[in-house]
Amino acid sequence: MNLKLSLILAAAAVSAMFSTSCTRIPNGGIGLAAYHQYDLPTKLPANPSAVRVKVSLSKQRTYVMEGSQILLAMPVSIGTPSTPTPKGNFTIFNKEHKHRANTHGYAYKGDTTVQTMLSKKPAGYSFKGTPMPYWCEFKPNYGFHTGWVKHQPCTHGCIRMHENLAPKFFRLVKVGTPVNIAYSQPEDSVVGNIPLPPDAGPLPDYGGKMYTGDGYFHQHSTPKYD
Repeated sequence: MNLKLSLILAAAAVSAMFSTSCTRIPNGGIGLAAYHQYDLPTKLPANPSAVRVKVSLSKQRTYVMEGSQILLAMPVSIGTPSTPTPKGNFTIFNKEHKHRANTHGYAYKGDTTVQTMLSKKPAGYSFKGTPMPYWCEFKPNYGFHTGWVKHQPCTHGCIRMHENLAPKFFRLVKVGTPVNIAYSQPEDSVVGNIPLPPDAGPLPDYGGKMYTGDGYFHQHSTPKYD
């Protein structure tokens, strides 16, 4: 099936799902289940060296392209006005499935876990950096990675991907893949209105052990490709 048609059908299916009562129960339950179920069609490239990435800041969308063909169109979360996602042309130069931040994360001791900066770690606590699964770095300290996707800019400049789409993106791109980040992209008018997953803001966070262990690095459905 043509990927554009697949995206249109996926949009209709997602719209139908979000028109149910699940959108009125944001705090866990069905709302969290809908977030976990969110996924979008993805096509593998015929020529991986021809893949490029385009990010629309106004739409909070990322498009993975092979020539004029869209391989994956997905919603993302971008930086806030005070900590913006950089604009311009970049190249992915580092990929790491189990990447962790080195300045912020989780201090833990026994069954107690505290989210904190490394510099403010309580005495006697161990520390693990914030997990950033499927890290694809395009500028020093800026990258695409798994994270809660919200409906408004919310990051420190990185580009957060939904947990089910991050492993797909990670497979599609490679070190050397070009990235263009701009206010808008031509693809906005074609596939820019695919419905978002439920806003992750009101949803309950995972427990601390999900982040201090390896659990968050594997919190996604099995990737499927068209």
